[in-house]
Amino acid sequence: MNEFFSDLHIHIGRTLTGKPVKITASKNLTLTNILKAAKFPKGLDIVGVIDCHSPEVILEMENLLEAGKLIELVDGGFEYENGVVLIPGTEIEINDRHCKGPIHVLAYFPSMPALKEFSNWLSERVTNIQLSTQRIYEEARVVQEKVKSLNGLFIPAHVFTPFKSLYGKGVEKSLTEVFDSAFIDAIELGLSSDTNMADQLSELHSYGFLTNSDAHSLAKIAREYQMLELEEPTFKALAQSFKNIDGNTIKANYGLNPLLGKYYRTTCANCFIPKQGAVCPNCGSQKFTRGVFERITQLADAEVKPKRPPYIHQVPLEFIPGLGPKAMENLLNHFGTEMNILHRVNKSELKGVVKKELAEMIFQARMGKLQVAAGGGGKYGRIQKFD
Repeated sequence: MNEFFSDLHIHIGRTLTGKPVKITASKNLTLTNILKAAKFPKGLDIVGVIDCHSPEVILEMENLLEAGKLIELVDGGFEYENGVVLIPGTEIEINDRHCKGPIHVLAYFPSMPALKEFSNWLSERVTNIQLSTQRIYEEARVVQEKVKSLNGLFIPAHVFTPFKSLYGKGVEKSLTEVFDSAFIDAIELGLSSDTNMADQLSELHSYGFLTNSDAHSLAKIAREYQMLELEEPTFKALAQSFKNIDGNTIKANYGLNPLLGKYYRTTCANCFIPKQGAVCPNCGSQKFTRGVFERITQLADAEVKPKRPPYIHQVPLEFIPGLGPKAMENLLNHFGTEMNILHRVNKSELKGVVKKELAEMIFQARMGKLQVAAGGGGKYGRIQKFD
């Protein structure tokens, strides 16, 4: 068994011909650029790119395969020429008659035939197959059945965020209101929650938890990720790791302290002041964005929590005050990748490259010991000071 770093929720901004896929994502976020950046500067081993249903993205994959830069693996997935493994997938918006509001879900496929078949099937049920995260005009359980018929993986995305998520918008109390629980392979937590919070819901105890970036730019890749222990970096081993099969497992989750997330506490929808009553004391508004903390408190029913891999409250390098482009360039020149900086380089080595105070802050970020002020209402939390 070997350890592999993985981020399984990365968007594509544009195709090679410049056509938009995720409209709100960066224009340089192409499939090829993602695969390159995953190796350097990020240091990832496995990436899930969730706009691969788009016909021009499939065409780019086929061109890379024909050029020998991408190789389809026997046990599923695709290896790029730099060693990074691509797990192709899609993000879909479901809002069938059982939903209280729209829900985003992720689906991943092991092979090119499976991906193409799903793309063709999806094209008959969305308005624009070229674009990301389209609303599908189909029942949620039918989507699940189609994904599983192609040996795919089905995962509800960022399940607690206030908008377009399973618990934030889609259901009153239980995922079974919309989904077949047997056809869910794992649960993606999202930036404003962690393992301890999510395990307050007993119906989630049987699922593996994923921590992914939902990156809309190259810089945001690996904002959250997991360390996997796999026999080899393939689709098959990845799927087994969600259920601890044959020694394949999720070894650790690395994510933001939920306080840093954009939707941790309930805040005024206008001025982001934390809710203190029925009316905002700052602007008088009665409209509030419900926070993840409050939503989970409403749903909590578990008396005992299962044993989980450790969830490390790791602060991404981009959040660290004083770590500007020049310091980052120096660090990367010396240590190669962000994963090396965050996991492998000791404190004395860091102090040899950047100022002592910054090295100490990076080390504390690695250990999850930086103090943060809570975010909410769409605004990230912030680093306050040393612990």
